[in-house]
Amino acid sequence: MIDEIAIRKLIEHWQTATKEGKLAEVLALMTDDIVFLTPGQKPMNKEAFIRGFEGLKKFDMDSSSSLKEILISGDLAYGWSELSVTMTPKDGGKPIKRSGPIMSVFRKENGRWLLFRDANMLSLESDA
Repeated sequence: MIDEIAIRKLIEHWQTATKEGKLAEVLALMTDDIVFLTPGQKPMNKEAFIRGFEGLKKFDMDSSSSLKEILISGDLAYGWSELSVTMTPKDGGKPIKRSGPIMSVFRKENGRWLLFRDANMLSLESDA
């Protein structure tokens, strides 16, 4: 149960630090060999993530997630969530909303859980 709580806190910290633009805090939550998978894009490593994060500075971000399942086995764990992200341009443009499932794999290193792999399957929401 302690490991599950630690992973839940990691996810919460990730969302808060991302919203606040705290790149160093986000980077501290991932392994050096992390891989991100997103629709229509090549797999992204840590360096590519950093470049992409810099581009987020022109947006106000808000996100919410609902962790649906988590399974822990030794020093590896996975969880899948439903995620919703709204990115509002700081220059006053129309908000961009994406939502969908994500699958995350965590690895315990030196007693700390870190994000190791992340498959983000968010899709653009159309206006209703």
